[in-house]
Amino acid sequence: MAVSLPSSSPLPASLPSNLLTRSRLLSPLSHALQLKRLLADEPAGRPRSFSLRSSSLRVGAFAADSSSAVGSAATVSSSLLLGICSLPDTKFRSAIETALADSECYEQDDPNDRLSCFCDKALVNVGADLARLVPGRVSTEVDARLAFDAHGIVRKVHRLLRLYYELEVPSERLLFKIPSTWQGIEAAKLLESEGIQTHLTFVYSFPQAAAAAQAGASVIQIFVGRIRDWSRNHTGDPELDAICRKGEDPGLELVAKAYNYIHKYGHKSKLMVAAIRNKQDIFSLLGVDYMIAPLKILQSLKESITYPDEKYSFVRKLSPSSAMPYNFSQEELVNWDQASFSSAMGPAAKELLAAGLEGYANQTKRVEELFGKIWPPPNV
Repeated sequence: MAVSLPSSSPLPASLPSNLLTRSRLLSPLSHALQLKRLLADEPAGRPRSFSLRSSSLRVGAFAADSSSAVGSAATVSSSLLLGICSLPDTKFRSAIETALADSECYEQDDPNDRLSCFCDKALVNVGADLARLVPGRVSTEVDARLAFDAHGIVRKVHRLLRLYYELEVPSERLLFKIPSTWQGIEAAKLLESEGIQTHLTFVYSFPQAAAAAQAGASVIQIFVGRIRDWSRNHTGDPELDAICRKGEDPGLELVAKAYNYIHKYGHKSKLMVAAIRNKQDIFSLLGVDYMIAPLKILQSLKESITYPDEKYSFVRKLSPSSAMPYNFSQEELVNWDQASFSSAMGPAAKELLAAGLEGYANQTKRVEELFGKIWPPPNV
C-alpha cells in the first residue's frame, strides 16, 4: 500500500514550488511509494534534474514541469487483511471487526458463502477507509480463484462495487484488480464497457499486455523483477532467451514494448511497473505511467548524483513521442483472441502467472480460515 499526504515542511529556497511534492508514509501499513508519471510531459532524452530527500517518514520527489510527481494510491488485498489482523491494533482493525459483525453475512446458511461475504465486506470496509486517506484511487483485489471464470469475476466486481456504493465511495475512486488470464481480460473488457475501471495484474508477456490494452483496461501491471528472476534461472522461453542473448533485461524490455504499444496505437490504458529490484530499474523506466518501488530503494536515490550522459541517470527513457518509431511484427499486431493468446504465451508467462494465482488464492484461503476461527467477534 502506498499513501502520501502533504507535508508542512518548507520548500527549498532554490526550487520553485511547483517542482516539489512531499509525501508522508503512514506506518506500519505502508510498504511502497507509488511514483506517478515521472517527467509527465518532457521529451525523451532531455536532461532533467531529480533528487530525493527523506527522513524516516518523508520522501520528497522533484520533477520538472509536474506538480504531481508523487502519486498517492492504495491496494486492498487478502495479504493486507492478514497484515491488519496480525497487528495488535490499527485504524483498520475495526473495519474488519465490523465486517465480521455484518448481519447480511451472518444470515448466510452456507459456511463458505458466509466466509466469502465476510471477506468481501472486510476488503470494502478497509478500502473505504483508505479512500478517505488517499487522494488517488483504491485498487481492490478480486478473488484469484475466479481467474478462469469471466462471469464469476464480473459478478464479484459488481458485488464489491455495490458494497462501496453503500459506503458512499464513488466508482471513479476505484479500480478492481483482476488476474491477466484470458478470462480475466474478457471480464475487464465487459466491466470497462460499463464504466468500471479495471487493474489487470500478473502480466508477464507481450500478448497479455497487448490483449489487456485492446480490452481497454485502465491499468496494466508488469512485474519487472519477477521476469528477470525467471530468466536468470531458466531457459526455454524463446522470446526471453533472444532478449538475454542481446544482453538486455527481459523485464525492462517487456515494459518498453508494452508502453510503446499502448502509446503508439492510442490505447487508453496506463502502464504500471512493480517488483522493482534496485534504483537502476527506476532510472531505466523513467517516463512509465506508474511505478511502485520499495521505500528503501527510493531512499537510496536521495544520495544519487547523476549526469545526463550516464547510463543510469534521471533522464526520461519512455515517452509517447519515442513510442512512435517503434516497430512491431505483424504477429504482434493481431486482434488477440483466446486461441492466439494461449499459443503466444511462453513458458515464463505461464509459470509466473500460475505461481501468482496460487499465491493469491492461498492468501484468500488463509483469510477465510482466520475469519472462521475468530467469528463471531466480541459483542456479537
